[in-house]
Amino acid sequence: MVSRSVTAPPRHPPDDVHYPESDGKPVAETDAHIHCLLRTLELLYEHFRERDPQVYVGGNMFVYYEPGNTRRRVAPDVFVVRGVPAGYRRVYKVWEEGRAPDWVLEVSSRGTRHEDLVTKRNRYAALGVREYFLFDPLGEYLQPRLQGYRLVDGTYEPLAPAPDGSFTSAVLGLEVHPRGTDLRFYDPHAGQWLLMLPEALARAEEERVRAEEERVRAEEERRRADAAEAELARLRAELARLRGER
Repeated sequence: MVSRSVTAPPRHPPDDVHYPESDGKPVAETDAHIHCLLRTLELLYEHFRERDPQVYVGGNMFVYYEPGNTRRRVAPDVFVVRGVPAGYRRVYKVWEEGRAPDWVLEVSSRGTRHEDLVTKRNRYAALGVREYFLFDPLGEYLQPRLQGYRLVDGTYEPLAPAPDGSFTSAVLGLEVHPRGTDLRFYDPHAGQWLLMLPEALARAEEERVRAEEERVRAEEERRRADAAEAELARLRAELARLRGER
């Protein structure tokens, strides 16, 4: 089992330190990057919100890992923490939560490629992040453009991709697939893809229309059955009348 130790807190950690929520830098470099980040956040947030209240999904926010030291921080594009309650946070403080992130995704670009592959990778390993994923939406800077790593004895080892370039994440319990400039997630236990909100709404509407069509069809069949039964009763009555007249 990998130790998930973090930097030991000071003996008397200050309680009046302000931990900034932003450094003023842009969220992402291109539309493809910001859309990928936001869609991934939405998919994972909705997935775990419905299944486990003890999973926190965050993104593009500061993760502080040494109390009192505002420079000891990292800002994952998307991260997942198991064993802590979901809910709103301005920043994520490892020493308060008791856990570092379990899964991290960095949406890589020209400006972040070196930091993602070296600096952040080493930092996440030191923090005990169990799985680290990198994705290049435009396929310009990483080959392959989706990469996955798992922490083994304090060092990241590459995960073996499936023939279609996807990976299975043990932390998420999901398959991670590159699809165009987005990541999509497949739940092998449920046998279905995680859906974006518009997709979920469209599916719900399709199911509503299908249910209504089935209701109308069942009602029509019931009316036909009632009419057939009434006609059968009429014919029996007519047959009885004719027999009585003989």
